[in-house]
Amino acid sequence: MKAGTPDLATLGHRIRHFRGERGLTLDQLGELVGLAGSQLSLIENGKREPKLSTLDALAAALDVQLADLLAREAPSPRAALELELGRAQASPLYQSLGLPPVRPGRGITDETLAAIVGLHRELQRRASEAIATPEEARRANTDLRERMRARDNHLPDIEELAEEQVRASGHRSGALTHREVSVMAERLGFKLIYVDDLPDSTRSITDLANGRIYLPPASIPGGHGLRSMALQAMGHRLLGHQPPASYDEFLWQRLQINYFAAACLMPQEASVAFLSQAKKEKRLAIEDFRDAFGVTHEAAALRFTNLATVHLDMTLHFLRVNGDGALLKGYENDGLPLPTDVTGSIEGQWVCKRWRARRAFEETNRTTENYQYTDTPAGTFWCATQTGRTDATEFSITVGVPFNQAKWFRGRETTVRAESRCPDESCCRRAPDPLAERWAGQAWPSARLHAHVLSPLPSGTFPGVDDAEVYAFLEAHAGK
Repeated sequence: MKAGTPDLATLGHRIRHFRGERGLTLDQLGELVGLAGSQLSLIENGKREPKLSTLDALAAALDVQLADLLAREAPSPRAALELELGRAQASPLYQSLGLPPVRPGRGITDETLAAIVGLHRELQRRASEAIATPEEARRANTDLRERMRARDNHLPDIEELAEEQVRASGHRSGALTHREVSVMAERLGFKLIYVDDLPDSTRSITDLANGRIYLPPASIPGGHGLRSMALQAMGHRLLGHQPPASYDEFLWQRLQINYFAAACLMPQEASVAFLSQAKKEKRLAIEDFRDAFGVTHEAAALRFTNLATVHLDMTLHFLRVNGDGALLKGYENDGLPLPTDVTGSIEGQWVCKRWRARRAFEETNRTTENYQYTDTPAGTFWCATQTGRTDATEFSITVGVPFNQAKWFRGRETTVRAESRCPDESCCRRAPDPLAERWAGQAWPSARLHAHVLSPLPSGTFPGVDDAEVYAFLEAHAGK
């Protein structure tokens, strides 16, 4: 079809509509235009494209203008529903269900047809919400960060739930043990099982039918990760989560289970007592908090953000920065000017090269925290940064506070100081004038394109999870 003409299905409906208004059968109209009734039927059903001469003949036989025949609108409300149903049933979404198409014959009333089309619209809407583009995901993450900032990153209902579960496990003090985590699972009717064949798209799988929580092998070093994963799986059940209907809901559920796990590993009452005493003695340190509860440095730093404003009366910021300087996670309620894109998202943005979060990668001694005061357009901030490494890359974890709150922390005596003018590009992103004059227009770097920039987030009942692999895994283990 040429641009400006209707699709074949719409054209066919318009021909059928005008034929019906004239009271002509397929054979009668076919005889007028020199076509067999069967050939005309193919045109009306959108399965054959007519020649322009045939369209001229049809318009004349039906006593309508050719423009009326070629209009892009459905000829009637009924036809509009039939066309929409046809498009919906031809979509990959409906085809993936393996269901037969519904043919809207005369036996289907307008009301029934409208109901079927309505179901297709809802199916498409839910599928569209479940498949978030990177931009939609960033917006959802930004909204969630703002929501938590308004709450001082504190969720009292989950704090209370975690305290209750930890007490019921028999835990009294120190780090939460694997045995106590197992007791918590047993109280919910679940057994923790460690396997080495979890699908790559999952961290754990909960078998609701047989009361099992499958986790990676128990030999993983450290143990904090396994306790956390088990607690996250339990969090879904305790918080009454249902399969998320949107990416925003998925992110909120993930935040809740992460919060629950952290609140169990570092219970509020014991954590606040520990931190309050450290503040009183002016020796607050994330590394001490980490060691007291047997968790990772990042877990301790994030947990500190849950408690610092509400219980220690201080504002603060948290950063996890990749080795290339990109911000992976961030939180602030102290006014630190975090880098953002046009949507307000911080993830993937480069932090200032003068911040300790990046300068720490230059240090040769990385066994302890590095401290720094940084003068920014929003004021002066003190921070403590610890670096780490994964199999793929290195990263830094930073917790900082405004200058007047540095007095509570170990490392406040540091003489390391820097100035950051970001987001002013002259701070660290614009080359010095001599270099710019020398090389502007003389360089053509080949940029590294990250696939996730262009790809939509993986779909599935849960984003990024391969349902087929999960069901095959559960079937393989159900009889064991």
